[in-house]
Amino acid sequence: MNKLNKKESLEEIESIKNFVSFLDMLKQLIRIPSVIGSEHSFFLYLKRELEELGIQTHYYDGLLVAQGKSPNHGMLSAHIDRHGLVCTGPNEFQFAAFLAKNRSDLTGNSVSEQTFQLITSRYLNQKVQAYEPWGGSYLGIGEIKNAYMCPEINNLIFDIEGLSHLLPGTPVAFTDKLKNDKGLLSAQLDNVISAAIIIYLYQNGYEGTAFFTAQEEAGKSWRYIYEWFRKNKLTTNELLVLDTSPYDSRKEADVQQIVLRNRDANARFKSPLLKTLKNFCHQYSIDFSCKDTYIQEKNKLRLEHNQSMLSLGSTELGRIIKESRGSIQGTTLQIPTTGYHTVEETASILSIKTVLFILKNIYIKQKKTKH
Repeated sequence: MNKLNKKESLEEIESIKNFVSFLDMLKQLIRIPSVIGSEHSFFLYLKRELEELGIQTHYYDGLLVAQGKSPNHGMLSAHIDRHGLVCTGPNEFQFAAFLAKNRSDLTGNSVSEQTFQLITSRYLNQKVQAYEPWGGSYLGIGEIKNAYMCPEINNLIFDIEGLSHLLPGTPVAFTDKLKNDKGLLSAQLDNVISAAIIIYLYQNGYEGTAFFTAQEEAGKSWRYIYEWFRKNKLTTNELLVLDTSPYDSRKEADVQQIVLRNRDANARFKSPLLKTLKNFCHQYSIDFSCKDTYIQEKNKLRLEHNQSMLSLGSTELGRIIKESRGSIQGTTLQIPTTGYHTVEETASILSIKTVLFILKNIYIKQKKTKH
């Protein structure tokens, strides 16, 4: 096939089928809370949706594994936890990802750890909803009146009006709904959008394996996948992790349709999938960048101005590669966003359609062609 020019490429991407049904699925998923450490009700919803499609599922602690008719034809992964709060005492609420009990896997090099102290003001006047952590039952709605850093416990403390009746351990999610405006989608997209993408793929003919993981924002999700591979005595060099990737402005985010990586702070990604994705982007004139290269370039400028260095980021995949000593390898495919870790996280519809277009071509159309 000859290389497509930019106009031809955009026409193919924009014409992707069933995008309205994808948006409908995303709207539903966003309404279901999934605070870090309290993801059970969200897992059950995913399990039902997948099993209704005839997909076999296995639910483990912190991990839902979905397998189609050809489980070896693709291995996708997406974390399904979202940032939220947890009641930790009488009318006391803390940021869930950075509770003392969740810090064992955090090493200080993730973007979340380096930015969460800077975004307290974004949560003021934010509506929140409490829910029962096992069944997901609604327990009340409140509003954040104040948020501040408590250095003694190294976490954010929130003052919430309306939820003083809650018991310790109760999760509190940000109330959220999908907004669609001028080619941009906004909500707490990280990383419910990747779960919606995987369901869309199964709806449209994907027959491979998918992993949905818990507690990624607390640095724990890699353990659940790694343990699954070890238990089943399996390895792979083609694990593809789907996620969002933060940028400071729409101008920076819109430079690329998708974001790839050569490495993170933990490991280098040595997978044939990375070359496949890059070649596909060149073939279809898809604008992409590599996040590690972007950060390294920014650090050169910061060094010139005596500013602190930015981390390459700690990803689920990087931890898996490091801990498995390279026996499990793969790469990432990310959607560039702004407003990271808030209910205003924003992605362009073009970027989302581009990810769907790439995945459908690599995992569905190519399989049909081989048959």
